[in-house]
Amino acid sequence: MILRYLPNALTISRLLLAMPLGLLILRQEYGWALAVGFLAGATDALDGFSARKLGYFSRFGAALDPIADKLLILVTFCCLASAGLIDWWLAAVVVGRDIVIVLGALCYRALIGPFEFGATPLSKLNMAIQIAFCVLLLAAQLVAVPPLLIAGAAAVVVISALASGIDYINTWSRRAWQNRGRQ
Repeated sequence: MILRYLPNALTISRLLLAMPLGLLILRQEYGWALAVGFLAGATDALDGFSARKLGYFSRFGAALDPIADKLLILVTFCCLASAGLIDWWLAAVVVGRDIVIVLGALCYRALIGPFEFGATPLSKLNMAIQIAFCVLLLAAQLVAVPPLLIAGAAAVVVISALASGIDYINTWSRRAWQNRGRQ
């Protein structure tokens, strides 16, 4: 029954990959950064697949998975900005969205009570867009990619981050309004 620990082990490995990925970006070792990024993406896909297909869900894993995702995105975007590959304002939009979501969850917990958190479809799309953007940007350091494509992809990142952030705010504000006083 060791397989039941597989999803959590994969999530923990993704947490542990954030630091090497950031260091590789800062050292301008983009080929290795791309490889580590693919590995982190694979662990994300595999932990979700193994949890669903094998039925090995845990509260620990459900809580840890979004933390691993957010840490990976935070480290990647901050290091991309530090390396001068993106503007700091773009990193701030991405990281700011996650900060708003986390603060909102903490406020909900403190003011309303416990909740079952789940990623919205728009949030999942946003994560996929952010990952694709990071892959594109790292690949652009190794092969020629038109600057217009990178600029367009950055615009899509901003739009998806803002849209999914607003979606979370609306969804959880409605839930808070409906559940006020029930706890």
